[in-house]
Formats: sequence, structure tokens, C-alpha cells
Amino acid sequence: MTSIGGAQMVDWNLAVATATRLVRPGPDISREEARAVVAELRRHAKASEEHVRTFTRMVPEGTEPEDTPVLVVDRAGWIKANVAGFRELLRPLLAKMESRRTGGPGGAVLGAVGGKVTGVELGMLLSFLASRVLGQYETFAPATRDLPASADGGGRLLLVAPNIVHVERELDVDPHDFRLWVALHEETHRTQFTAVPWLRDHLQGEIQTFLDETDVDPMTFLERLREAAQSLSGAGRPEGEQGESDSRSLVDIVQTPAQREVLGRLTAVMSLLEGHGDFVMDGVGPDVVGSVSEIREKFQQRRAQGAGRLDQALRRLLGLDAKLRQYKDGEKFVRSVVEEVGMDGFNRVWTSPNTLPTKAEIAQPADWVARVHRKAES
Repeated sequence: MTSIGGAQMVDWNLAVATATRLVRPGPDISREEARAVVAELRRHAKASEEHVRTFTRMVPEGTEPEDTPVLVVDRAGWIKANVAGFRELLRPLLAKMESRRTGGPGGAVLGAVGGKVTGVELGMLLSFLASRVLGQYETFAPATRDLPASADGGGRLLLVAPNIVHVERELDVDPHDFRLWVALHEETHRTQFTAVPWLRDHLQGEIQTFLDETDVDPMTFLERLREAAQSLSGAGRPEGEQGESDSRSLVDIVQTPAQREVLGRLTAVMSLLEGHGDFVMDGVGPDVVGSVSEIREKFQQRRAQGAGRLDQALRRLLGLDAKLRQYKDGEKFVRSVVEEVGMDGFNRVWTSPNTLPTKAEIAQPADWVARVHRKAES
């Protein structure tokens, strides 16, 4: 464990234990039904490989999809996988914080708070998310005893069975169609990273740049958290006078200017990846998912509405509303580009980091077409 002043910065084991203890139980389902769901999800994940390849015309280079495992997990399994990923991704930042530890008041405060509090807080956030995620392609996934990953140290596809069952029941849709529909989206992400070998390293580099720019002075960080809490709660402001910052997430508020530049690039990439996933789901869907129109309509309504005021507040705090916009904006970008230059023309986006869309180009697809296609043809 990385520590500061003798105290652990993050108690990862406590984070797992807290999240596992607090996460809501899954839907009521018999052991036999659960086995059948797991088996069907695995079949759908396998079938989705060819569907996605044929539609996108993206072929893995070197790393075949079977080299990146498909794991059907419960909520506790999702929590363990994500804690392992966070631990790996944040290792350089925590090492940097340890190297700057001092005997000053900031270090004393952080040391007193310790990794146990941080572990509990992380566990609480993960318990909230663990009941909502249907599937996830883990780009940075170190292999553990219980959770295999690809041979190169990253990559596994997770399908969270209890959440999928919960949502298909909530939406009252055909369960077999819904399971395949979800698998298509997640398989698209696996194809993106297996067919574009440089994409993982590029994302990792951007994330590490973001973390490197983090202000690691403990007192400054605590002050920013205090300001963030006041801003999000509207503390000290008369009713009706909340400003623009009320719509910003905690992540947005604690950024430095340099981090905002990096986040703009990351937002563009994530919008592309998520939008591409939705576009492929809809493109493949009519041929293999009979009730895709009904599923799409009901699922979009669920995305937009959330599950009550507390859920909406937490989504805003964690930046999940921004993720929903990424699906919408990214899908519009992909659809517009494909309509103008075709699938092969769109696939130029995967040529190099220089051909990825900017945040501005996600909103204006014609600008990307002009930059990448018109310039190449002139």
C-alpha cells in the first residue's frame, strides 16, 4: 500500500469490503435461472464478435477477442475488478504523493484521516455504481487470482448478470433480445481496442498526464474539496441564485487548467467510443435483435429519467450525466460521418491519435470530415 506519514493512502481491501457490504442485493432469481443467464450471456458475447466485425469492418490486429476474457460477474465481482483497475491506474499518482509527504500540517491532516476513510469513501461510491453498470470493457485490467485478463496486462470484458436481469425486468422487454443487445455494445468496445492496438496506450498516456497534473498538496486538495462541496450544495447562496457551477461534477471542480485541456481530449475520445458502441448496437440490432426498437426506446427513457432525486444528485456529483451526454453526442457524430463518407471513411478515425476527433469536432462532425478527408484529398 502507498502510504503517507505512515498511514495508508487508500485501504483497497477496505474499499472492496465496504462496497460489497453496502451494495444492494440483486434481483430474486433461482440458482438454475442464474446459471442459464450466465450461459446465455457467454453465448451472446461470442456471437457478437462476428456481428460487430462484419458491421464495423474492424478486424483485430494481433490480439484476438478470445485473448481478452469475457467474464460474467455479479456485483461483488464487478467491485473487485474495478478496485484492481483503480489500484493499478492510480499507482503513479499515489507514489508521487508519498514522495512529497512532509511533516507539515497538510501531511499531518491527511495522515490522520488515513487510508481507511479513503477506502470507505471509495467503497461507498462503488456500491452505488455496482448496481447500475450492465457491462464494461476494462481497458486497464491487471490479472488477479480470481479475475483473468489479456496476456499483455490489460483488457477484459465484464457482463454484470444481476444488473442485466434487473433492467430487463424493469423495462419489461424480451430478456433474450436485451441480453444480446447489451453484449453487442460491450463487444464493440472490445473490438475497438483489439482492432486499434495504439488506442490503449494513447488513453493510458492521457490519463497519466491528467494525474501528473494533479495538485498533490494535501491542504490544497482538502480546500478544493471543501469548495466543491459548497458549490455543489449551493451553500451560502439565496434560493434561486445557484450559478453555472451547480451543473458541474466534483471531478470538474477540482481540475487545474492543464487538466481541463487533457479532460477535453479524453471527453472527445470517450464520446467517440461510447457513441460508436450505441451506433453499432442500433446498426446490428434490426438483423439479430427482433425487439430492438422497443428496447432502445425504453432504455433511452430510463437513461434520461434516472431513479429518483437522490440518484439524479449522485449522478451529477459523479459526472455520470456527462457520460450520458457522451453517448448521445458521440452517436450523432458517428452517424453523421458514416452518412457522409461511409463506414470505411469513418474508420479513418482509428488511423492514429491525430485522426481522433476533438471535443469541438464531436459537436461539428463536418469539421472532422473536412480536416481528415478534405485535407488528405487535396
